[in-house]
Amino acid sequence: MRSAARVALGAVCAVAIIGGVVLVFDDGAGDPLPVDAVATTAAPVTPGSPDGLSTAHSTTPVDPITTTPVDPTTTAPADPITADPGAVAPAGFELTAARVTAADGTVCELCLWLADSVELRNRGLMGVTDLAPADGMAFVYPQPHATRFWMKDTLLPLSIAFYAPDGGYMDAFDMQPCAAVDSDECQRYPTPTGFLIAVETVQGELATIGMLEGSTLELLDLPCRS
Repeated sequence: MRSAARVALGAVCAVAIIGGVVLVFDDGAGDPLPVDAVATTAAPVTPGSPDGLSTAHSTTPVDPITTTPVDPTTTAPADPITADPGAVAPAGFELTAARVTAADGTVCELCLWLADSVELRNRGLMGVTDLAPADGMAFVYPQPHATRFWMKDTLLPLSIAFYAPDGGYMDAFDMQPCAAVDSDECQRYPTPTGFLIAVETVQGELATIGMLEGSTLELLDLPCRS
């Protein structure tokens, strides 16, 4: 679903005049910390089995990068930004400008919701029906990471792309909503090992915002353009 507000701030893609960019997000800790040794199998485009993680990552990770919190009683508040009065947009998140450079040099200027704390990553896109005015949500970790996503109480089918500390594309796949009362019945989607940023968007929109194999991602730490 795209509201008029999202169109105003949405993705703008153009052929780059200057070469590609790399991720410049810096958590201030200097060199990237070593990746936790976790054997994962990245999920394919068709959602796959969550098996393959070490016992260090339980069904509910310590820091679950999920689209819903572990507590199923929590609800997501509506956000007045959306142009559709009946829609529910992310609330309590900041917006940040971002730039994706595709393998062919095409540059997409994006606006992303920023989930850069444990609480915000846990809540993610729970209960959201409209991403307006952004193109997606960026889940940002302080160090390279591996975990599993789930879709408990998430209403929108989503696509997710993963980027390494140097900004390089790692993997992407689709995820389906889970309305099961028992959270154990919701599929877990293993991530690639060592990603730093994951970006969720409406399912099927990754190509529109340039997030395909060979692309790079840069978070600009700037307000989204009006």
